[in-house]
Amino acid sequence: MTFVRVRLALDRLPPGALLAVLLAGEEPRRNVPRTAAEQGHLVVSQAELPGGVMRLVLRRKG
Repeated sequence: MTFVRVRLALDRLPPGALLAVLLAGEEPRRNVPRTAAEQGHLVVSQAELPGGVMRLVLRRKG
């Protein structure tokens, strides 16, 4: 479900735009970057934050 929300946010952006998301929980932290890359988006950065949260920055394909 988390990637669906990320995908909807990416779809609203122009090609090449950046999207930063915060991910909590093991499954979203593992699956969102992988699925985004599989769909052609670029994973710009991943950073571990306190409290088991990951900050993920994606660049929309295009």
